[in-house]
Amino acid sequence: MAVRRLHHVQPESFAFSDETLAFAEACVKKYPEGRQASAVIPLLWQVQLQEGWVSEPAIRAIADYLAMPYIRVLEVATFYTMFQLAPVGRKAHIQVCGTTPCMLRGSEDLLAVCKRRISPHAFELSADGDFSWEEVECLGACVNAPMIQIVKDTYEDLTPESFEAILDTIAAGDMPTPGPQNGRHFSAAAGGATTLTDPDLYRRRPAPAQDDHHDDVMVAEAPPASTQTPTDPATPEARAQNAGRPGGEERTEEEIARTAGADLASGDETVPDEFKPALMSAPREGTGDDLKLIWGVGPKLETLLHELGVYHFDQIAGWNEMNLRWIDQHLGAFRGRAVRDKWIEQAGRLSGGWRPTDKDGEKRPEERHGRTERFRPDDDLKRGR
Repeated sequence: MAVRRLHHVQPESFAFSDETLAFAEACVKKYPEGRQASAVIPLLWQVQLQEGWVSEPAIRAIADYLAMPYIRVLEVATFYTMFQLAPVGRKAHIQVCGTTPCMLRGSEDLLAVCKRRISPHAFELSADGDFSWEEVECLGACVNAPMIQIVKDTYEDLTPESFEAILDTIAAGDMPTPGPQNGRHFSAAAGGATTLTDPDLYRRRPAPAQDDHHDDVMVAEAPPASTQTPTDPATPEARAQNAGRPGGEERTEEEIARTAGADLASGDETVPDEFKPALMSAPREGTGDDLKLIWGVGPKLETLLHELGVYHFDQIAGWNEMNLRWIDQHLGAFRGRAVRDKWIEQAGRLSGGWRPTDKDGEKRPEERHGRTERFRPDDDLKRGR
């Protein structure tokens, strides 16, 4: 970037206006004690709004107010080109966008107006001291090119004639309305609407007339409301998303349940209570198995199983498919987990003494031969374990 230095002519002093001082006090309160230096950029900007530019006395005043070394505030003021380090026009400092879209749409003609009406060179004051100008990088409204900015307001879709009209208005002591200067509505198509132009699209159509017979038929044909709790759609990638390094953070069980959903093998039909498996009021000998060793079961789901009366692997291993589905439909937000993860097969292996090789073990995708594979309950049987 170009070297930026303070102007060679500086005022004798600087003082915060009441408005700037109130702004500074409110701004500093946003930061913890000892961190008031974080307010340096907002204060520099507020001072520029007050004076039109940032002078050396203003930099010193800001540094004293924030208990910062002078050089630190000077570094910030000279680094950011939005801070003007020399006096600007009393009525307006014109920033003309010269980036490619604006250049292709006529910004060079706007620059020519600046050179003719204000001064031949950027950052020089006009003869009456009312105006100054500079060329800047993209101002962010490329669809409305070419454009200028004055402080925080932008004026878009300009021609040399409309730009000169803006200068005339400001010179007369008024400020023109910001935005497109050609009657365009913000960034709407310059040539007018080309889609959704049929007025019928926006007309409210009257509701079709219905007679009493029609209402009776509708009532008679209305299906009974479902009493089942809606389930979320299944997300096959849920477990892969939950996989991570041992000890790393995992998604909560509620999050997995929301994304995993329920994909019962036989659909969402209700399993009657005749298929309710044998449940227990308490674990045998006062201690149950660690049901969290079942892939997909965490502390909350284990607690839910205990409330249902499930404490042991051999309980689950002894179920048939309909018993499993009965349990599954009573898992609330975790519905679908038992069927999908084949709890009967997993519990059969666990009740026979098999355990994962480590605390994550087979409950996570394994890295094998440079690719990630999912564990399936019959994997170890296929590998001869």
